[in-house]
Amino acid sequence: MEIGMIGLGRMGANIARRLLNGGHSVAVYDRDRTAIDELTKSGSNPAYTLEELIEGLTPPRALWIMVPSGEPTHETIVSLLPHLTPSDIVIDGGNSHYKASLDHAKLLRKHGIHFLDAGVSGGVWGLREGYSLMIGGEAEDIQALTPVFKTLAPAPDRGWGHVGPNGSGHFVKMIHNGIEYGLMEAYSEGFAVLEKKSEFHVDLARVAEIWQYGSVIRSWLLDLTVSILKENETLDGIAPYVQDSGEGRWTLFEAIDLDVPTPVMALALLTRLQSRDTASFSSKLLAAMRNKFGGHDIKKQGSPAR
Repeated sequence: MEIGMIGLGRMGANIARRLLNGGHSVAVYDRDRTAIDELTKSGSNPAYTLEELIEGLTPPRALWIMVPSGEPTHETIVSLLPHLTPSDIVIDGGNSHYKASLDHAKLLRKHGIHFLDAGVSGGVWGLREGYSLMIGGEAEDIQALTPVFKTLAPAPDRGWGHVGPNGSGHFVKMIHNGIEYGLMEAYSEGFAVLEKKSEFHVDLARVAEIWQYGSVIRSWLLDLTVSILKENETLDGIAPYVQDSGEGRWTLFEAIDLDVPTPVMALALLTRLQSRDTASFSSKLLAAMRNKFGGHDIKKQGSPAR
């Protein structure tokens, strides 16, 4: 089965390349013609409109969408509908909210079209290392695409799987990202304490390397931390501003709805939000309150820290 790839951002393009490297036939479409031409050099079949992409595939078709979540994904699915036929399979591999995936599954099902929501983790390393795939949908649809998932995964027998019905793939990926927030925050806080203990002159990169082997906190995130600290131990030139993709927020909303306490993930997200407030009103007010009740000094803006 040839795969039609829609969306050739970095992740989409790398998924297409991994499939091509694994011997699969891949047709590609993106609004950016340059992205299409670049993938064509790797052996993909180019399509410069959605219609051209769909017409070039033999039914039953498999179309993998890798565009930004929200309205772009919805618009893409709606645009596909008039051109698809029953038994075609649409896979949303982006970071869509699971409730949107439930709606898309229902919409496509009315037309006899099958839908899979695939949570994809692996980032920029996925092309080389493989992708972790959390897939929601019908078992027979996943069975039909098993050769594709085996190629994309780190190994044919691990790193991917059917996690439940439609919506569950993106739900599991959402929780995955919430956990990721907490792990990253724990590492960053620990290394911040090590760095602050200046009299010990701790070699942060060396400590991270030691922890890579035999330690209970070893992980791929720690491996990445080693490479970061080796390249730039003092993190010169990096602004303390941390973005979030939205899935951490969705995880917290879900936890609240389910009455499940998730304090670590909540604090990790709040720390990211705080990192973006370079002129925090709340912190200024806290300093002013301490001055009022206890006479504590107020550090004036622009004066050196003590």
